Amino acid sequence: MEVFVARQPIFNLTEEVFGYELLYRKDKKENAFPNVDGDQATTELIINSFLSIGIDKLSNGKPCFINFTENLLKLGLPTYFRPREIIVEILETVIPSPELIEICMDLKAQGYRIALDDFVLNELNPYTHDLLKLADIIKVDFLCTPVEMREKIEVIAKDLKIEMVAEKVETREAFEAAKERGYHYFQGYFFAKPVIISTHDVPTYFHSYYEMIQNLSMTEPNIDRITELIERDISLSYKLLKLINSPAFRPKQKINSIRQAVVLLGLIELQKWIYVLAVRESSVGKREISQEKIHISLTRARMCEEIEKIRQNRPSSPSNFMTGMFSMVDSLLCMPMDIILKDLPLEEEICEALTGKENQLKDVLDLVLAVEKAEWTVISEKCKELTIDEKDLFKIYAESLSWANELSFGEQLI
Repeated sequence: MEVFVARQPIFNLTEEVFGYELLYRKDKKENAFPNVDGDQATTELIINSFLSIGIDKLSNGKPCFINFTENLLKLGLPTYFRPREIIVEILETVIPSPELIEICMDLKAQGYRIALDDFVLNELNPYTHDLLKLADIIKVDFLCTPVEMREKIEVIAKDLKIEMVAEKVETREAFEAAKERGYHYFQGYFFAKPVIISTHDVPTYFHSYYEMIQNLSMTEPNIDRITELIERDISLSYKLLKLINSPAFRPKQKINSIRQAVVLLGLIELQKWIYVLAVRESSVGKREISQEKIHISLTRARMCEEIEKIRQNRPSSPSNFMTGMFSMVDSLLCMPMDIILKDLPLEEEICEALTGKENQLKDVLDLVLAVEKAEWTVISEKCKELTIDEKDLFKIYAESLSWANELSFGEQLI
């Protein structure tokens, strides 16, 4: 599944990039905002930017302007991101109210900058002035806002020492005019059209987010249960590993288990992203995905884990489970395995097994693949090599299928 984010630069007076506005896009064909729910657009944008593509790749260290709907502001979504990473852009459709003023005061107290998008002065609303006093930046549509309205906004911004962004600057003349009028930043087609950036993502399948949030909210969260829920969800596991591999968290040691990733990321950071994903899922509902591929991946993960337990007569290394689970990620992402693994902090042995290099993890995976294909000669040879009784192997296969089926059935009930 391919995901998209559009990024449009915002320039300062010397025509250097001050920051970027991140814009939701559904595909590459149409570089315009699609007809979707605002909550869905923002949560999709955040997930695609931070988890799928990587905010460091999008921002180049600059602040990113992100639109927030009234509902997402009430849910406190902006506070799940570092104040230096984002500028909270309040949409023009959000009507100033006592609740909005309180939300903005809280954001300001935590160090967030607030921008008012496509601002139009509503002098009849008594809370408009209160909102302006909390704003750091006003964005004015330089193309469509009447001159008289622009002049009023400019006077207020100067009095309150609010910085101004001239939006939809499409000519050199408009740029020069905005500079003369005291604007600090400039955005529009004169400088650059939004550029669409894309990557591939594993579609969401399981929806255990609310149970995870409950566990994470406990006084003593059950890390084993949280790990188990994440391991069921290949999409979430993939996003977690991508996040861990970002510059903010990149581990010194490579990872061989989801539990290790959870511990390294930290429960507070994990809870933040589970919350964002849950908000997104509540607005978009179920997505199309090959359930068979997910089922096979889970079956392989369980089989690799159980085969190693029998071989060693002790709990297997979590690397076996990870190897099985990610063995079909190239098919899910429609990308070469070696390209995918460059963005994941998996330990070298797992990467080698997934790219076809011989090692113990690959030996176990090969046996699992032989069972899938009913390659009886290969199964017999591999069982001898790994000292596994074929009866035990097929018992593991039946139990693994049942385990994966139970997870799939549970999903259907949600």
